[in-house]
Amino acid sequence: MEIKPKSVIKGSQLKNMIIKRLYFDKAMSCAELSDLFDKSIPSIAKAINELIDEGFVVEQGYAPSSGGRRPLLYSIKPDAMYILAIAMDQLSTRIQLLDLFNHPVAEALSIDLKLPNNPEALGILVRNINQYISKAPASKNKIAGIGIGMPGFVNVLEGINYTYLDNGGKSLSQYLTEETGLPTHIDNDSSLIALAEQKFGIAKSQKDVMVINLGWGIGLGMIVKGEIYRGHNGLAGELSHIPLSDDDTLCACGKRGCLESAASMLVVSEKAIEGIRSGRVTSLKNADTSPTKALGDAIMEAAANGDQFAIELLTDAGYKIGKALAILIHIMNPKTIVLSGRGARAGKILMAPIQQSLHKYCIPRLAESTELLISDLGFDAELIGAAVLMMENFDKDHKVLVHA
Repeated sequence: MEIKPKSVIKGSQLKNMIIKRLYFDKAMSCAELSDLFDKSIPSIAKAINELIDEGFVVEQGYAPSSGGRRPLLYSIKPDAMYILAIAMDQLSTRIQLLDLFNHPVAEALSIDLKLPNNPEALGILVRNINQYISKAPASKNKIAGIGIGMPGFVNVLEGINYTYLDNGGKSLSQYLTEETGLPTHIDNDSSLIALAEQKFGIAKSQKDVMVINLGWGIGLGMIVKGEIYRGHNGLAGELSHIPLSDDDTLCACGKRGCLESAASMLVVSEKAIEGIRSGRVTSLKNADTSPTKALGDAIMEAAANGDQFAIELLTDAGYKIGKALAILIHIMNPKTIVLSGRGARAGKILMAPIQQSLHKYCIPRLAESTELLISDLGFDAELIGAAVLMMENFDKDHKVLVHA
């Protein structure tokens, strides 16, 4: 039997790999880490002890008994360093500092930042990031890096967004790294929401999951065989732009009849304004003068409180989303579909019309084998996904461990 030599891992790299693993798995023993990294237990124990001395790792206690000697578990120290997570949509941006348990350690900064047709958007984003960092309760050298979720066609490998935040065709992630002084990674918002649901949410550890990002558009993050599926050139998952509607409405993408132009929260808000102007009775106030972002939230709140007009708007959107999900189920045959993102708070209201639509448009054998769930992470999913993105690249960014 041929014995292959173990790969050589430098001490600092091994410690970074342990930090990354404990971020995702919370608590592990030396034996588990040894098996995972194919390193001897003494090597792992040495790295763990150094991480304890440096303030990155703590003893968690002993694992439950399985008949033998209980192994000692180790976990990450949540305040050993921090992650700057940024969640963007077409109309607004949230910036928040998180610890290694994904808990906020400072108030989130929410800014109205319109991305479409806004050449100033990138400069505004950079200024707000740097201002947030300067006021953060943690020193900059304790921030491991920045993860950013954003709408649009994002090339993860090259760090380019082909839709928004134009940087002259150059790497946006590299530009942000230079402007902020922190390693920065970008990804499509729906892909990050799917990543958050898989790592820390309701789809944790599942292998075949479709995650629907209900927002101003209707995004899709696909987890296939346990990995984010991006397609041939990284642009898979544009559920918003499947041709679904027969009313020939022009979509922002330039095509007609897209799902986004029929059922997104942006369209729901526009229909609310039209209905109120035509005399519909509703508890929604000042709809025609409210910012779209505020109106979308108000519609979901009104529906939760029993407003019939708001429920009608969301029911209509849900039925159309269900028709799109029927197509998705026929193609992908997923085990689970998760409703996530901004619109997850209306998930219970959307669930009935989605199921009704699935009953009408989906082959029963396929529909019955797919579980439809509402996210527990909801609107926070993109922020958590941005943190996950940063930590997935942690051992690549930090060749030498930064001491606390």
